[in-house]
Formats: sequence, structure tokens, C-alpha cells
Amino acid sequence: MSKRNKKGRDIDGVLILDKASGQSSNSALQEIKRLFGANKAGHTGSLDPLASGLLPICLGQSTKVAQFLLEDDKRYFVKGKLGEISDTGDSEGRISKYGSTKGIDEALIKDTLKRFDGVISQIPPMFSALKKNGTPLYKLARKGIEVERKPREVSIHEIQFISIEDDVLTLEVSCSKGTYIRTLIEDIGKHLYCGGHVIELRRIGFAHLIIDQSKTFKDLREMSIDELDDLLIGSDEMVPNLKSIYLDYDQSSDIKFGRRIKCSELNSPQKVKLYDANRRFVGIGECNSSSEVLPKRLFN
Repeated sequence: MSKRNKKGRDIDGVLILDKASGQSSNSALQEIKRLFGANKAGHTGSLDPLASGLLPICLGQSTKVAQFLLEDDKRYFVKGKLGEISDTGDSEGRISKYGSTKGIDEALIKDTLKRFDGVISQIPPMFSALKKNGTPLYKLARKGIEVERKPREVSIHEIQFISIEDDVLTLEVSCSKGTYIRTLIEDIGKHLYCGGHVIELRRIGFAHLIIDQSKTFKDLREMSIDELDDLLIGSDEMVPNLKSIYLDYDQSSDIKFGRRIKCSELNSPQKVKLYDANRRFVGIGECNSSSEVLPKRLFN
């Protein structure tokens, strides 16, 4: 029996997928799970079906680090059509004319973009996965129901103008978690008094990862199972900014059984990567103000 056909294969690691536009994050996840024959898989922050680009897929016990990746910054390549609005904020919705784009040039756009640099306030779109009384907003939106959403603060670290051609504005945006690029394009359009909506969106950066590290499904389907396994990144490599703590045999045993341990080299609350006495990555710990490390998310 081949590795690929073996049911429920225990395999750990992270695959950096370049998801295609038009595919849901969940369907991409399920296909990766089938390709690897993995018994467990999860993604780190979904991408809208319209969006393409970086989607880290965690296999096996690597799913335990997924939650620690959700806090990281993202980078997007986006094209927005000016002069038109959409009820979904993107090209999949009902499009209508909004305002004239006459006189809108590079200088005016660059001046407008300065308003969106730094910490800004956004109202989450109705077509989003946020929930109201347990129901995702997009389900309400599909029924024509609109509910009040509270503004939230997000950070735009960099917003880079690339071009404006035939009323299509092209940007690169580096931002914090929770930023809605569709809302950003809509708000830029409002400030230009012409409206706007997203026609192309691609995630090109996620934390320390870049799009050049990713593989498409076309690439993956042509590979053997051993070649696929060689693509996997270690779970600990996905959290490079966490300090590494190497435990002795007693500490390794204590952590495994959920006991806190003393670690004199730590003197401030922080999350850390834990390695056992054999220098094997065993999960994430959390240090408190008393220089104690508590197990936070451990591998089996």
C-alpha cells in the first residue's frame, strides 16, 4: 500500500499553498489533506474565494501552532475599480455606477492614501465571517439583512501606490490582522467621491512568509508523496519571533504532564518555543512574571 493511499497518515508540518482565485479556503484545505493522506489539517486564517495567494496549511500536530499565526501581519496586492461600487465590496456582487473619476490622477490618489497610513478605523463589511448572535454576517447579507457593526481599529503599516490605469487602482498593502482590504478600497473610493470595489486581491505576504515560498495545486498534483513531504516546514519555523527554551530531562517530563517549570533566563511574560532534552520541538509555553513557564499548546 502506498503512503498516499494509507488512511489517516500521521504527518506533521506546514505547507505554504498559493491558493487560486475562485476556490474556497476550506476546499483547498480538504484537497491538501487528500493529497498528503493526512489524518488532520487546518488553515491559518481563511482567504475569500475571490482572493488568491498565501494560505499556510497545517498538517497533524502543526495545527496546534495555527492560532499563534493568526496574530501576524499580512501583505496584499490589490486592484480596485474606481467609479463603481459593489454590494459585496468586490466583483462578485451587484455592481452599480457611483461617481465620476474625472480629474482623479496619481497625485490626488497619493495624497488621499496618506489618510489611510497608520492606525485607522474600519466598519467590518456585511459580507464577512464575523458573527451576530452566532450567525455569520454574510448569511444575513445574502438574505438582504443588514445589522449594525461596530468600528474597529486596524493598522496599515504601508500602502504603496503602483498605478492607476483605466480607472483601475493598483496598490500593495501591508497591514495588521483583521484588516478588510475590500473595506479599505471602498473607503478610498469614498474619499475620492467616486466609489470603488475590489476586482483582484492576492495575499503575497504572511508574517515572515513570502509568495515565492508557496506552491500551487498544479505544482502539487505533479509531485510524488515523498516530494510533497519534503515541502513541509517545521511547526517551530512558523513562529520565528518566539524565544526558544531548551529543557533538561526533568523539565521535559514536568512540562509533558502539565506542570509549570522555573526558567531563570526569562523575566517577563511572553510565549516561548519549547524543546525537550533531545532538542525536539514539543510545543508552545507561556512565561509569567515569576519566571515560570506553563504549557500552553503541547504536541503529543
